[in-house]
Amino acid sequence: MGCIEGCWHQDDLKAVYSCPECRQTFVPRPVLSRNTLLAKMVDKLKTIGLQATSPAHYYAEPGDVECDSCTGRKHKAVKSCLVCLASYCEPHLQPHYQSPAFKKHKLVKASSQLQENICFHHDKLLEVYCRTDQQCICYLCTMDQHKGHDTVSATAERTEKQKQVKGNQQKSLQRIQMREKEMQELRQAVDYLKHSAQAAVNDSEKIFTELIISIERRHSEVKELIRAQEKAEVSQAEGLLKQLEQEVAELKKRHAEMEQFSHTEDNIQFLQRFKDHSTPPCV
Repeated sequence: MGCIEGCWHQDDLKAVYSCPECRQTFVPRPVLSRNTLLAKMVDKLKTIGLQATSPAHYYAEPGDVECDSCTGRKHKAVKSCLVCLASYCEPHLQPHYQSPAFKKHKLVKASSQLQENICFHHDKLLEVYCRTDQQCICYLCTMDQHKGHDTVSATAERTEKQKQVKGNQQKSLQRIQMREKEMQELRQAVDYLKHSAQAAVNDSEKIFTELIISIERRHSEVKELIRAQEKAEVSQAEGLLKQLEQEVAELKKRHAEMEQFSHTEDNIQFLQRFKDHSTPPCV
């Protein structure tokens, strides 16, 4: 019933309704009633057939979109119909592929948000776009709240908006390419900077290594020069010290002789030997 109701929604403006199977027309729109006996039999057969042939992965799991036509354990929906506003598993989707009545129905990837396509004022399918208020509306909205507004079909507005999106995508792509080019240039600059810095480090290490070697060599030379000068001056000082020691020894010896001479009791001997001791020591 959901399918034919959706089909007849499209005929509301013409006010003439036709059965998609037998092609019989009705004015006004007839009230549909469910053949409960036939429906139960069909549902039973569908349930038995699907349960017998459906693999486990066909059943809906938490988070999956469920088939609106399945009874009992629900199968996972593969498509949603924007006209029927229902989602179908593969077996229940076959009428949309096989029957001419569903030829104009729009099938999309299974979605759990189909109710967003229904006008909450009139409970009709949103298929018109109001450019004045920039919102999606149903055809009845064009006759009251949005009467006189600039309206187009949702398909036409989608085409227009798609052009804008394509233009924005092109601009976005250009911006991406520009940024990627800037990134590449920046990466190259970073690589060059790293290379230059490493080269500078290598050069500085070479310079300082050579400088250290030169300083160490000069230090060794200066140390050798100091040691040589030290050796020469020490040798000179030691020679002078030895000379002084000899002189002191001689002076002490002379002093002892003079001391002994000064105590000579014999005046004649004192006077005869005085000449040898009368000369003072050289200072």
